[in-house]
Amino acid sequence: MLDKVLIANRGEIALRVLRACKELGIKTVAVHSTADKNLKHVLLADESICIGKPAAPDSYLNVPAIVAAAEVTNSVAIHPGYGFLAENADFADQVEQSGFVFIGPKGDTIRLMGDKVSAIDAMKKAGVPCVPGSDGPLTPDEDRNKAIAKRIGYPIIVKAAGGGGGRGMRVVRSEDELVNSIAMTQAEAKAAFNNDVVYMEKFLENPRHVEIQVLADGQGNAIHLGERDCSMQRRHQKVVEEAPAPGITPEMRNKIGERCCRACIEIGYRGAGTFEFLYENGEFYFIEMNTRIQVEHPVSEMITSVDLIKEQLRIAAGQPLSIDQSQVRIKGHAIECRINAEDPDTFAPSPGKIEMFHAPGGLGVRWDSHIYAGYSVPPNYDSMIGKLITYGESRDVAIARMRHALDELVVEGIKTNIPLQKRIMADENFGTGGTNIHYLEKKLGIDH
Repeated sequence: MLDKVLIANRGEIALRVLRACKELGIKTVAVHSTADKNLKHVLLADESICIGKPAAPDSYLNVPAIVAAAEVTNSVAIHPGYGFLAENADFADQVEQSGFVFIGPKGDTIRLMGDKVSAIDAMKKAGVPCVPGSDGPLTPDEDRNKAIAKRIGYPIIVKAAGGGGGRGMRVVRSEDELVNSIAMTQAEAKAAFNNDVVYMEKFLENPRHVEIQVLADGQGNAIHLGERDCSMQRRHQKVVEEAPAPGITPEMRNKIGERCCRACIEIGYRGAGTFEFLYENGEFYFIEMNTRIQVEHPVSEMITSVDLIKEQLRIAAGQPLSIDQSQVRIKGHAIECRINAEDPDTFAPSPGKIEMFHAPGGLGVRWDSHIYAGYSVPPNYDSMIGKLITYGESRDVAIARMRHALDELVVEGIKTNIPLQKRIMADENFGTGGTNIHYLEKKLGIDH
């Protein structure tokens, strides 16, 4: 097992990684910005080291500072968490070239799956179903682009190959809009990602967002832990996640899961990963792969009793997967609500001091968070301050527990989106299950 792990992240995921390390007897090093010296995991780690000022480029995105911190603390591995440098192929390369273990896939794998065009090509070769599209980058040939769009059928969506987070994409509903839309998306992609390569796909009108959690050891073994439904979104950002996804049968799960596992083996994948799909009319369409641990990983842990972070650490230590597919048992239902420090109506960030805090409890309730009474939420980072997860033997029980847990959760001194989460849990259509990715935005539009 790894002797000492440096946690190159902050907040709840850093604390989550620290807990897994402690259970496995691994020493921990916390790196932090000057704004984060009082973070929970920093106070609990075996060692901590400041790597810069509050702004992320000066600290959590500062590769030389992170590598230097690993060197001076004699760490053997670096866990990137999610966000920041977690899907930065150059960072993964730099870590390994500096003699440390990167807890995640190889840089070349991250690069392959980080470019949407090469990722789709790799998935097609592996037999993973993809959205009908341009089968590669668009060229300056306007007639060719129009012919591709006509073959796919309008509406189509133009996407940046290096895009993410809802940026670098534009829906086109007629040929009149096509040329201008491609040019605008290319300009936006160049500015945001320094990569103006774009491609084209069929635009699905009312899909759900369903994703498959995988684990692969890079030694020819891969398993899936079932699917999650992450369709409750606002501006392409997930708000509520659940597992398993309503309406997905065991047969459908096994079929798509097996294809994802086969793809992992073919591309030599190592670590935890997520295959994201749009799901419509009983069909899965691959959109991207996240080559890291996901924010919503706890719901998969709850229904399978598999600790994903521990598996990441074991794989990074060179161990094969601790279980095979036949040992994966999906039982019950889990729901996660992201708790953000933001105005529940305007969604404006709400940093500041937490004056009062009380965590919910009871059977089937899990609270993953770094906050405590007296903690000051800094304005420099993502607004998520915690994840509330409930588990039940059925979906109805999980929802009922979430409603109670949201009532019990007290965060005072700042504004949070707890009122919004309560509205979602009380929503009749959410209760039925299977709402599409546009549902929440339409609901908010009606209500506001």
